Amino acid sequence: MSSAVAIGKIGEDVADASLRPAPSADGTDANCEDFLQAVPQSAKTTSLWGQFWTWFGANVAPINWLLGALGVQMGLGLWETFAVILVGNLIGMSVFGVMVLLGQRTGLTAMLLGRRVFGRYGNYLPSAIQAIVVVGWCAINTWVVLDLVTALLMKVGLVDSIEGHFALKAGIGAFVMVIQVIVSLFGYKAISTFEKWTVPPTVAILLAMTIAAWGFMGIDWNYAGTLTGTGTDKIAAISSVMTAIGIGWGFTWLTYACDYSRFVSTSVPKRKLFAASSLGQLVPVVWLGLLGATLATKSGSIDPGQLIVDNFGALAIPVLLLVLHGPIATNILNIYSFTLSVQCLDLKVNRRVLNVFVGVFAWFGVCLFLSLNDIGNTLDGWLSAVAGWTAVWAGVMFVHFHVVERMRDDFTSVLGRPGSDGIPVVRWQSLVAFFAGLFMNWMFSYGSLLQGPAAAAMGGVDLSWLFGILTSGLVYYALAKATSLSETNAALD
Repeated sequence: MSSAVAIGKIGEDVADASLRPAPSADGTDANCEDFLQAVPQSAKTTSLWGQFWTWFGANVAPINWLLGALGVQMGLGLWETFAVILVGNLIGMSVFGVMVLLGQRTGLTAMLLGRRVFGRYGNYLPSAIQAIVVVGWCAINTWVVLDLVTALLMKVGLVDSIEGHFALKAGIGAFVMVIQVIVSLFGYKAISTFEKWTVPPTVAILLAMTIAAWGFMGIDWNYAGTLTGTGTDKIAAISSVMTAIGIGWGFTWLTYACDYSRFVSTSVPKRKLFAASSLGQLVPVVWLGLLGATLATKSGSIDPGQLIVDNFGALAIPVLLLVLHGPIATNILNIYSFTLSVQCLDLKVNRRVLNVFVGVFAWFGVCLFLSLNDIGNTLDGWLSAVAGWTAVWAGVMFVHFHVVERMRDDFTSVLGRPGSDGIPVVRWQSLVAFFAGLFMNWMFSYGSLLQGPAAAAMGGVDLSWLFGILTSGLVYYALAKATSLSETNAALD
């Protein structure tokens, strides 16, 4: 069966024919994003600015300066915190860049490619986890800015305090959510255009914030922290920061990477795509992480509203614009990727319908989070859990596409009916490796949500991401070798 015919049959599996636009001359839908299919060459671009600004915008968000402040709050010195953030992100973003190249290579989303690895039905598990995670991210990214917005409104005299104001915060959250839903509704081009035109002005505001903070606010550049020496407590704190906003931060984006790089033409040199995507992530995360850490040396707080009240009164209005832009720029990716993940569950629902649903559902999550007070522990626990599962998933995916099927570029067979590509609907080797990785991830976790016995025995040192990705990757490699997966896949071509 030719790839054009295979693509033409997607609608029988994914959506009612009445919902689909008329096919184009090459056999693909006029809108290649509403239903699952490979991105046609006519929809691809050779420009990398869309990639750079998409990932840059997704990380110019208040959550990153809060996470930078987390290291200081946990007792690390300023430069210790910065070193952990820098080194961790150099590693994490490099792994992320490798996943970006897989999207360019195949023209498919990561969750679709998972069908080749886990089997059609076995892939329901990671697809469902990813869908749940992106809803959580959408709610958290919106929630963390509500105190910031309220603090800025207090600075301009519109409210009397940061505390309380549930109805106001829920209303602001709804307003932000509506914008996010509208932008992501129109797909990748709308997302990349939004980021390209809105991120540069926010960078200018961020630069002004940075100059104001570092030049006029009395930052303690020699802040040494409360944890001295090289004891277990300090090592545990370093490992927690590394998991939260170091290596773990890059890992949290692994499941998204292919969703956007699939629109990049294969004629674009891989090294350029790798650089544009990785730097688009690295620069804002390191920049905002250091900014948050320096602010925390002055105020001693990670609370977002307190950071604003203590430091940026004179810049209230421009900072307000930056704060409101942050969750929008990040969550348009979350909402878009949610729709792609849910469609991989073989649900016959149009992407645009899912787009609206996730906005409503995430808003209820925002209202729930408004009752939480401990922002630091909440973010640390959430990030540790998310980085853990993505590390485990990535270990299996990397081995499959860079070892088992490293010579293959055409994976459009995943778009056919279950079992039509000859791949088992449930591939036990990958699921065994996946659960083995999750187990080891739990054993070495020491976040506020998960605390494993191995991490506890090491005094709270969190190496969950490392043991998770190594275990899942090595177990899958061993099982693939033992069961001759490479030869089996070749025989099915």
